[in-house]
Amino acid sequence: MNKGIGIVEEKSISLQGSLLLESGQTLNNIELVYETYGELNSDASNAILICHALSGNHHAAGVYQDEKERPGWWDALIGPGKAINTDKYFVVCPNNIGGCHGSTGPSSLNAETNEIYGPDFPVITVKDWVNSQAKLADQLNIKIWHAVIGGSLGGMQALKWSQMFPDRISKAGVIAAAPKLSAQNIAFNEVARQAIITDPDFQAGNYLKAGTSPKRGLRLARMVGHITYLSEEAMRTKFGRELKEGKLNFGFEVEFEVESYLRHQGDVFSESFDANTYLLMTKLLDYFDPADEFNGDLVKAFEPIKAKIMVISFTSDWRFSPERSKEIVNALLAAEKETTYLEIKSAHGHDSFLFAEERYAKGLSAFLDN
Repeated sequence: MNKGIGIVEEKSISLQGSLLLESGQTLNNIELVYETYGELNSDASNAILICHALSGNHHAAGVYQDEKERPGWWDALIGPGKAINTDKYFVVCPNNIGGCHGSTGPSSLNAETNEIYGPDFPVITVKDWVNSQAKLADQLNIKIWHAVIGGSLGGMQALKWSQMFPDRISKAGVIAAAPKLSAQNIAFNEVARQAIITDPDFQAGNYLKAGTSPKRGLRLARMVGHITYLSEEAMRTKFGRELKEGKLNFGFEVEFEVESYLRHQGDVFSESFDANTYLLMTKLLDYFDPADEFNGDLVKAFEPIKAKIMVISFTSDWRFSPERSKEIVNALLAAEKETTYLEIKSAHGHDSFLFAEERYAKGLSAFLDN
């Protein structure tokens, strides 16, 4: 069994200059919180960028001194001897702008107004994230990433990196992703946003000033989202129709184990995540479409790519199904790009990318090391 990274600490950096956003607005005084694992080699050629998904953050691996029972969200794949091997690679994982775990976002102080951004924080896109990550790389003296890797929304960032900065990335790991959201996925995101916006405590996004928090809305948003991350098989195996108290109570309180699980997930999330950030990130997902600037032609959009691309999908993922990954693969092949595709049998649904299933871990490791 591979050992873990151990105790880690978060770092913070002030990005130099301003960032012109795709919306036309400008962000100044940007702080990015990030973590690193492993050692950067002498020519800075072993650096890997990890991109987090919607509710993720910079804490991808290891444990904090005071939270040793809570490893980072990708600890199963990052560490000594693991798929993303920190004995070989220098791994960087930032909390993206708009986030709520230390980087500049809606809950940050706007230095120009001396007030919390709140709902005035500008709408951001994956392109904006990639541009901010490029600034981070500059300040870390990393000219070319050995790889940029991520799952779900993280995979979309890896794909955008290969498209936007073809000379600054050698490999891209696009895991459990899609070339753009389907109408169904946009619909799920809108239900989640409406749950938050219609919460009386949302206060038009000014809840921090009002001293409130739209926890009910966030709770519902997370419950809806969490259902889409799991597969029917995983839910059946884990919960079935098990009753919490072993009998029907003929009421509307928690009776089934799956109800208890979803309420718990919602409660935990509502205590730790910012509502305005959730709105931003779901809208960012909706907007992602690398072919948009090319009249919908994905093949043409991929023409600038020079990186080797590995696309990985999971059989039980119905949020971003293997068919959506194959759209990416087919467009890459049509654009004559060096592409590897791996479809993993897994019962964990969209969350499968978080688990170190053996074939998945070996495939990712071989791609990085080859």
